[in-house]
Amino acid sequence: MPGENLTRDEARERAGLLSVDGYEVALDLRSATEPGGHASRTFRSVTTVRFRCSRPGAASFADLVAPAVASVTLNGRALDPAAVFDGSRVTLEDLAAENVLTVDARCAYSRTGEGMHRFTDPEDGATYLYTQYEPADARRVFANFEQPDLKAPYSFAVTAPGGWTVLGNGEREGEPEPAEGGGATWRFVTTRPISTYITAIAAGPYHMVHDTYRRTLEDGTELVIPLGALCRKGLARHFDADDIFTVTKQGLDFFHDHFGFPYPFGKYDQAFVPEYNIGAMENPGLVTFREEYVFRGKVTEASYQGRANVILHEMAHMWFGDLVTMEWWDDLWLKESFADFMGALSLVEATRFEGGWITFANRRKAWAYRADQLPSTHPITADIRDLQDAKLNFDGITYAKGASVLKQLVAYAGRDAFMEGARRYFRRHAYGNTRLGDLLSVLEETSGRDMTEWSRAWLQTAGVNSLTPQAVYDSNGRITELAVLQEAAASHPRLRPHRVAVGLYRREGTELVRYARAEADVDGPRTVVSALAGAERPELILVNDDDLTYCKTRFDEGSLDTLRKHLGDLTDPLARALCWSALWNLTRDGLMPARDFLAMVLSFAGRESDIGVLQMLHAWARSALVHYAAPDWRERGGRALAEGALSELRMAPPGSGHQLAWARFFAQCAGSAADLQLLRGLLAGTAKIDGLDVDQELRWTFLEPLAAHGVADTAEIAAELSRDDTASGKRHQVRCLAARPSREVKDRAWADVVDSDRLSNALVEATIAGFDQPDQRELLAPYTGRYFESIERVWQERSIEIGMAVVRGLFPALQGDRATLDAAQGWLDGHPDAAPALRRLVLEAHDDLARALRGQECDAAAAG
Repeated sequence: MPGENLTRDEARERAGLLSVDGYEVALDLRSATEPGGHASRTFRSVTTVRFRCSRPGAASFADLVAPAVASVTLNGRALDPAAVFDGSRVTLEDLAAENVLTVDARCAYSRTGEGMHRFTDPEDGATYLYTQYEPADARRVFANFEQPDLKAPYSFAVTAPGGWTVLGNGEREGEPEPAEGGGATWRFVTTRPISTYITAIAAGPYHMVHDTYRRTLEDGTELVIPLGALCRKGLARHFDADDIFTVTKQGLDFFHDHFGFPYPFGKYDQAFVPEYNIGAMENPGLVTFREEYVFRGKVTEASYQGRANVILHEMAHMWFGDLVTMEWWDDLWLKESFADFMGALSLVEATRFEGGWITFANRRKAWAYRADQLPSTHPITADIRDLQDAKLNFDGITYAKGASVLKQLVAYAGRDAFMEGARRYFRRHAYGNTRLGDLLSVLEETSGRDMTEWSRAWLQTAGVNSLTPQAVYDSNGRITELAVLQEAAASHPRLRPHRVAVGLYRREGTELVRYARAEADVDGPRTVVSALAGAERPELILVNDDDLTYCKTRFDEGSLDTLRKHLGDLTDPLARALCWSALWNLTRDGLMPARDFLAMVLSFAGRESDIGVLQMLHAWARSALVHYAAPDWRERGGRALAEGALSELRMAPPGSGHQLAWARFFAQCAGSAADLQLLRGLLAGTAKIDGLDVDQELRWTFLEPLAAHGVADTAEIAAELSRDDTASGKRHQVRCLAARPSREVKDRAWADVVDSDRLSNALVEATIAGFDQPDQRELLAPYTGRYFESIERVWQERSIEIGMAVVRGLFPALQGDRATLDAAQGWLDGHPDAAPALRRLVLEAHDDLARALRGQECDAAAAG
């Protein structure tokens, strides 16, 4: 659509010309419950925006993505909608110094999670609405100036069916008023100045629970924040609002203790909504989360920790992102990295999840390491040319690498100086917009340190360094010199300054324990750690002990040999997590055979105490088998994994989270007739494992491999849906149906996703997940050509959210061969003018496949 992809240059020009005084938005959502027809697909949106123009007589534009516009009025002049509206922009000419624009439009309900998403619950027929705008989908709901640096106050009025719960960013203003023609109108208190992408509406018959947060501020005044938590009625029986409120209050205490700026947005509602296309969104006063954080069955403690981390991440955004916002998406990290870091810090220091840094080191940083080694890697402060660039840069670099680097910054500046810098940053820029320099200048003030070189090394260059220990010993077995070698990829050769801890470990009885540790500033290709000279010879040298920096950790041969034999003897859970992460990086880099990594998982994963690390090991093991193992060894490796998983399942403490994790992993690995028979028995109740509660979620987990191996048919899947005829059950059913090993099934799934837009984003996701089965490579091979023939059309015709899901999810990575790699390269060579964001996705998938082939070569070489 012309003009839909706003560029940075356009945004800068418009920001230099316009300033916005306020919005009044009236939405009529009563059509959401009407059956069929045009009216039920759209809703009325009337926006009045008051703004100033620094150059009277100039022209600009407002953003609006809508099927139709009934009228446009500028400064009392009626404009011809056909002449000024092109489907994504409203042209505004001959602007005055002060302007009033009113746009009356028919906007479309969404099924992709973008704009005003509409969901009808199959369980009870109830309709639920919510908005999701990041980075630029508020224009799908009301006319606006869609860029983060044109902040303004917002006044919303929403007309909806009576009896609904309707929420906005601000508190409700009085009682709902009866509306002409039925229903009622809710009005909300005008917001403080915020950006378009964090305005929000939720409407429907939501189940809602209330609580209150109270705090006495330093000046003696009492801060009272109304709290709300809501979900669909169908999930109410599973909704543990008390735990959500506990974490919420702990987080509010932490941030008030450290930020010195009271929560500025009145109430604090948290809505868990269906078919959400991201994890959560920091809308001030109305945070939205995917409803999968409402757990329908038994989950491990890692799931509760993950939810708490997300709650705290979004809460940190109330200050980093909502109160103070980046000017443009180049500095997206100014909110996401800080929220990721502060979310982890508050999780560890304010909640029951004191081991949060272990999960961060093992899981979160793995996301960053992968992203930072792709050809599309970018500095934390990125070059974002347009909105499609922005959409793709919500990635592991912006979030997890940025958060990891902030750990370095806290060590570099000092924690007290860092927190004081944050406090000054909030006070100085409240309700405004900033760039990188604004943050660095305040940190220089509080720390007294020059941030220029640190920023250049860590924020403005891409790539991940590798740190390897190098030790020399004397005849008595003592260290004469221990050095840390730093390397960088040829594509991103910058070596960085690292503050690291180097730990020395040895066996004491049956345990592998640390007996010496030293911190050092590593800078350049080789740094001597003089403090460890004279120490007794270690069995394991762990560079980046305690996870102080962001790097890939390597081992010397002696340390690697120790880990092969004694990794499970490491007593410190963070040290174990760091070693596992390093071993996974070796496997991904083609330096350790996949079969060796899997052998270590089978030897030591059963002794892993941290449930989050264990679940990450399961994911890595599965990936190692599917992508990095030599093809002729996969079957043997798969049998070993299934046997090992079943053995650990039977030995795990009954009813424990570890037992549940091994049950899920066994289902993923199951392939033999005996494995499938056991899954059948567990579903039927004829087989038992002491303590294992096969609840509804676990039933679906067991049913999918049965469907994928062709031993559960359509009737069995339908019968399972009849047990769980809910929105969640429908997603599971769709996934199981698409998993069946039939060409007809795959053709239907392909058509549903690639050739049709009838499915919602959640069902697209489920269909792709079922379609892509590792044991069906031969069946899926014919779709390689169809993929490359289709993706440009899909990108042009579908929303970016669906386009990303299709391009990423259906890339034929499972073929894992040179022909597929050549096909991907051929598409890239033959489509130089394709959308840059589309090319980036294919380039990333091509690189992942090339890495997998190198891993397979390494693994094959290990066979001799």
